[in-house]
Amino acid sequence: MAPPVPALLAVLLAAAAPADAGVAPPLAVQVRATPAEVTLGDPFTIELMVTHRLDQRVELSLEDQSGDFELMGQERKRVDGPTSATTTFDVKASAFKLGPLTTPELLLTTTQDDGQTATLLARGAAITVVGSLPKDAEKNGADLFDIHDPKEVPIRTWRLVYALLAALAVGAAAYAFLRWWKNRALAPAPAAPPPVPLANRTLKALDELRAADLPGQGKVREFYFRLSEILRGYLGERYGFEALECTSSELLAALGRLHTPGLPMDLVTRFTEDADLARYARAPLDAGICKGSLEAAYRVVNITSQELHVRN
Repeated sequence: MAPPVPALLAVLLAAAAPADAGVAPPLAVQVRATPAEVTLGDPFTIELMVTHRLDQRVELSLEDQSGDFELMGQERKRVDGPTSATTTFDVKASAFKLGPLTTPELLLTTTQDDGQTATLLARGAAITVVGSLPKDAEKNGADLFDIHDPKEVPIRTWRLVYALLAALAVGAAAYAFLRWWKNRALAPAPAAPPPVPLANRTLKALDELRAADLPGQGKVREFYFRLSEILRGYLGERYGFEALECTSSELLAALGRLHTPGLPMDLVTRFTEDADLARYARAPLDAGICKGSLEAAYRVVNITSQELHVRN
């Protein structure tokens, strides 16, 4: 029998009333199982692709599943476009029932920059589960049978001989180890090199970005993507929060809640505005603005690293 065509769904159902009626629903949702035909117990992937607004963040919750499927983990990836974002989830799963099945519904949580959230259910995808035996197995006398009670079967065994040989081998290995331990030369373990401080690593990355001269090559958008990643990585590691996945408003809100003595928020705010204009609005920023953003990043690192040194 030819394998069925993979099911591609674009339907999103609400599992319960949204937490806030002001949350806009996703623009599109696509669900499919890859491959569409899988052997019983073998892993496959449930791909869930959600298109949504740029000011929204979508998360997938894998609650305890029972029945015909086991969900074994997920990978999340987000790609921002000019007017919308696409978040893709790859869920590893396996099935334990033969025949045509539908994968479990997946719980999505949408969070907007204003703090409003809503939960929704994405319908499952169709998948066909086949057995591992060949088609003529039952005809040739091979088939799957239910579990029977254990039965005693008399067999000849060399177990005692093998056990004696294993004991001799263990004894010889122990004797050799003891001789090596007594005769070994005690040498101090080499000291691990000290870790490079966060400020030094960040300043080196800024130096490399400045040397690349991306604005001079007309690559302003790429310049701001790389500069934003460097500064966000520094702030996230410096103050202990996930900064790379935050939107600009989430980043500023998180820094406002945290204890950040000496952090020049005016420079960070101005930097995020220029970066968003270049990355998403594709505004034609000149080389002077790019240079100012780079210098602002240097100042943020230098000011906050000096504050940390004085406090310690």
